Amino acid sequence: MPKLTIPSAARVAAILLLAATAVPAQAYMGAGAGLSAIGSILSFIGVVLLMVLGFVWYPAKRMLKKMRAKNGPEQANPGE
Repeated sequence: MPKLTIPSAARVAAILLLAATAVPAQAYMGAGAGLSAIGSILSFIGVVLLMVLGFVWYPAKRMLKKMRAKNGPEQANPGE
């Protein structure tokens, strides 16, 4: 763990002081804007998960297909 120096300790103290004395924003987010924001966040998370799944699944699928072709058709379906 890095040792805190005086400038970094002062920076952390200043950030904590500013965060503790922050005044809350007097703003209202309506139901339509809130649902839109939640939907956008969930859509973004879904897109990222599908992107990761695509990058992992398709190369794995290709690798499995090559392995089955190398083993020959008699070992591809051992139950039949």
